[in-house]
Amino acid sequence: MNIAIPKENSKDEIRVPMLPVVVEKLVKKGAHITIETGLGASLGITDAEYTKVGAFVEKNRKKLLASGDIVLRLRKPEEKELPQLKKGAIHISYLDPFNEPKLLASFAKNKVSAISMEMIPRSTRAQKMDALSSQASLAGYAAVLVAANNIAKIFPMMMTPAGTIQPSKVFIIGAGVAGLQAIATAKRLGAKVDAFDTRPIAKSDVLSLGAKFVEVDLGETGQTAQGYAKALTEEQLKKQRDVMKQYCAAADVVITTAQVFGRKAPIIVTHEMIDAMKPGSVVVDLAIETGGNVEGAELGKIVKKKGVKIIGLANMPARVAQNASLMYSNNLFNLLDEFWDKEKKKFDLKLDDDIIKGCLITHGGAIVHPTFTEKKTEKK
Repeated sequence: MNIAIPKENSKDEIRVPMLPVVVEKLVKKGAHITIETGLGASLGITDAEYTKVGAFVEKNRKKLLASGDIVLRLRKPEEKELPQLKKGAIHISYLDPFNEPKLLASFAKNKVSAISMEMIPRSTRAQKMDALSSQASLAGYAAVLVAANNIAKIFPMMMTPAGTIQPSKVFIIGAGVAGLQAIATAKRLGAKVDAFDTRPIAKSDVLSLGAKFVEVDLGETGQTAQGYAKALTEEQLKKQRDVMKQYCAAADVVITTAQVFGRKAPIIVTHEMIDAMKPGSVVVDLAIETGGNVEGAELGKIVKKKGVKIIGLANMPARVAQNASLMYSNNLFNLLDEFWDKEKKKFDLKLDDDIIKGCLITHGGAIVHPTFTEKKTEKK
């Protein structure tokens, strides 16, 4: 079985889908690995490091794509490349399936089995394959460092002969994977941390990290099967914003991480809340790539409003690209390993398995995932 690994199409992507250390593990399982020349260049990894562990290098991208029984990537492919893939090939990457109906249709048309890394179930068994969680954790870490580099204060309390410096106050909105890592990182740096989440279940996690949990009586809330907070009503959002305005006003740093799976991120921090913040404060919007939690945030930019920096930088995990690449590589390996047939030395696409059912979007020339077959029917 030939596994083809092309370079990422985006010039802004520093992460690499598969590092040599993980390629070696696949080669030992009997896989034939072919990479596109320059695959690891963004991280200073040479082609020789891949060939040393048993991979082959291909300069011709079209030839590489056509050779793959499995194609591994990080980002979604360009639609124009799909006809170049082998019929019956398995393509594994992020696909942004809720926002890419044409891409999904093209996968089906070209008879490629497409696995979406966003759709890996959040189950105990699938945890080691969960790329959303692995990358979100690093995004939370990176967000705190970006914030620390953009305020004119230190995070920890400091006792000096010239007086005591009070710790910075950090308010984190959303205590999922990214939020919890942001809490842990801010605490390690010595900040005073408050955190809010609509899910009461998140309170114990927040407290275990040494932060204060901000409680707002929102009535009935909960989380989706994927572990995301459920969308709130307008009345619930107003109650939430009223309380959060007070915490934003007192904070030196606000980090928002609130996302609703498969939908546009909700606006959490309003213009009014930003106006109440102190000049020199910083807001980091970690949901900027799905619409943003912060009014006035701009994708890929740092903007100022009344002295407050609003940071909407994309691809936070790439700020620690070496670690992010390793974690994503391991996520891919764990997925392949889970369904690897040792005797035939190939990936066995078990259509009746819960994990495959959760993440397989197209197969046999059709869109097979019920979420997206239903959406297609609704549009008709």
